[in-house]
Amino acid sequence: MANNTNDSMYIGIDFGKENTLISFFTFDMEEPETVSTVVGKENYLIPMVLAKRKGLGQWYFGNEAENEIRSGNAIEAEDLFHKAVTNDKIFIESEVFEARDLLAIYIKKLLVLPGFTIGNKYNIKAITICTDSVDMSVIETFSSIASKIGVVPQRLYVVDRAEGFYYYVLSQQPDIFRKDVLVFNLEKNYLTHTVLHIDISTRPRIVNLYTENDGQLSYSDRDASFEEIVSKVLHENDISSVYLVGEGFDGDWMQESLQHLLKGRRVFIGKNLYSKGACVSSIVKCGDQPWEYVYIGDNELKINVSLKIYDKNDMGFITLLSAGDNWYEAKGETEVILDGEPSVECWVQRPESRRADVVEITLNDFPKRENRTSRLRISAIPLSDTRVKIKIVDLGFGEITPATNKVWEHEISAEKEE
Repeated sequence: MANNTNDSMYIGIDFGKENTLISFFTFDMEEPETVSTVVGKENYLIPMVLAKRKGLGQWYFGNEAENEIRSGNAIEAEDLFHKAVTNDKIFIESEVFEARDLLAIYIKKLLVLPGFTIGNKYNIKAITICTDSVDMSVIETFSSIASKIGVVPQRLYVVDRAEGFYYYVLSQQPDIFRKDVLVFNLEKNYLTHTVLHIDISTRPRIVNLYTENDGQLSYSDRDASFEEIVSKVLHENDISSVYLVGEGFDGDWMQESLQHLLKGRRVFIGKNLYSKGACVSSIVKCGDQPWEYVYIGDNELKINVSLKIYDKNDMGFITLLSAGDNWYEAKGETEVILDGEPSVECWVQRPESRRADVVEITLNDFPKRENRTSRLRISAIPLSDTRVKIKIVDLGFGEITPATNKVWEHEISAEKEE
């Protein structure tokens, strides 16, 4: 990890279908630590359950909430995460609650778990939420409750589990990822796997992850069922390390399959990989950890967009969008003074390519003015992971040339100029 000292704390929270895990890091630690619900033990799983005490405004969460519900003292806020994402309401004892407000209560309770030693010594600088999948509604959900859980919206990040895996693995010693890295995730007997591959020919190094759903393991012979999938995946990939994540790997049922995995590879079993990876993500996304990799996943931009400019006759570039940024959240904007013909040059490049395509956007019907008396606001807004809308607005030049606020829009693509 980064070698630095300050009072900042970085947090990663893994939201699974039924349980939550939380990890944290400060610069006086060697690596992120995961909070246990029982001091001295590795009880990392916290049930994603919130419940209200009957007749009172008291809230329970996690294991305590489950116990109070079973004893009949409390009522569960059912389907909490899904209703928060859909911006729904939850009805408890004739009261109506915004699901997102209740999700904020749940997260705030996570942040004061025993053993989670924030105290007055550290300030939360960033939180990364890790979920099975990410879309705009998930991002909007957590952005809307950021301030309620003690972090500014710009310092609350959302990643999917593949990206959490990416951050965790590449924060480890290099021998872990000297070849491809494989993670199997087994929950409720349903198996998925992801392969991480690094392209060492690029700078920065491009990282690709490939995820497949393997389906249900056989209940009659899980070991043989898993061994069959292991054989296929290892035959198709050159793997140096394997991670086994999820409650499904508990117990000693793996015999032949584990022996196969161990041949020439390092194998790790645990449950907190994603929360630790999310924690590393918080550090990197804040710019507090050097990082030489670019992750190209389903939610990440696969296009670099730069603007060609001149400053005192020296040519330069302003980066509007960078490949690897989450396209749901990314936006680039700058203001320039138009010099010469009414047109703007955008340079478009895929991260793995050395070649950039030049897209010239002509500003048709631009007002006739003296040279260098027009100021433009240029915005780059992703439409998908490969398509970007360029929006140009005429701002005029103060009292010299009033703004028309005329707008020009143009779509560009990582594949070709549209």
